[in-house]
Amino acid sequence: MKGFKIVFWVIWRVWFYVLMAIPILVMFPFLVLSILTESGYPYFFKMARIWAKFILFGMGFYYKVEKEQALDPHKSYMIVANHTSMTDIMLTLAIIKNPFVFVGKKELSKIPLFGFFYKRTCILVDRKSSKSKMDVFNRAQKRLSQGLSICIFPEGGVPDDESIVLDEFKDGAFRLAIEHHIPIVPITYADNKKRFSYTFFSGSPGKMRVKIHSFIETAKLNPEDRKDLRDQVRQLIYRQLLVFHKDKIFQEDLVLQEQESSVNS
Repeated sequence: MKGFKIVFWVIWRVWFYVLMAIPILVMFPFLVLSILTESGYPYFFKMARIWAKFILFGMGFYYKVEKEQALDPHKSYMIVANHTSMTDIMLTLAIIKNPFVFVGKKELSKIPLFGFFYKRTCILVDRKSSKSKMDVFNRAQKRLSQGLSICIFPEGGVPDDESIVLDEFKDGAFRLAIEHHIPIVPITYADNKKRFSYTFFSGSPGKMRVKIHSFIETAKLNPEDRKDLRDQVRQLIYRQLLVFHKDKIFQEDLVLQEQESSVNS
């Protein structure tokens, strides 16, 4: 049985990258045309959403979204979410209709074919370079001035330790939101780690639960409020993760209690 699972995971992981390539190859001329000018980005974004949904469907993922508030198609937002899987990118594209730009790690630009478009449409950050971080702010400001939204995973990456429920948040997203007086859209992803984590021999098709929380306004905030805002958003997402997984946590607590009682007896 274990051997069957390993074979399944190998084929399934390879299939993921095949699915990433198919729509890019099919739409390649149109994708290239859409990135020749910055004004073409909304068209690129529409094709990116098709790409994302194609991958999710092909992998056997289906998503269920609970939405507390709808985005205004004429406004810019700062979209923030917990980060546990490469599918976070696809799922965000699938559920958000407002054109937005990702701020992401430059390492993803090395993925063949995908990386070609990734580095030309996203705002890349090198976490080891302070100059790169400043460039991120400048490019994000330019995109916001064009009426686009920004999406940042404020953990700054996926923790190596998968037992971490939610890593600490960086300040960048909240500083940008305050400076530009744009609302923050917190999103909680419940199952992406279980469905498709960065551990190679893991994952399965199934449901991806999502909650889009009520927006947090920043118009009356000052730059010095960014840390409080950061902590407020992190606590909101963390509490929602606990709600999503309350059954699992309850079961684990029962097992722990049984083990402790057997030791004491």
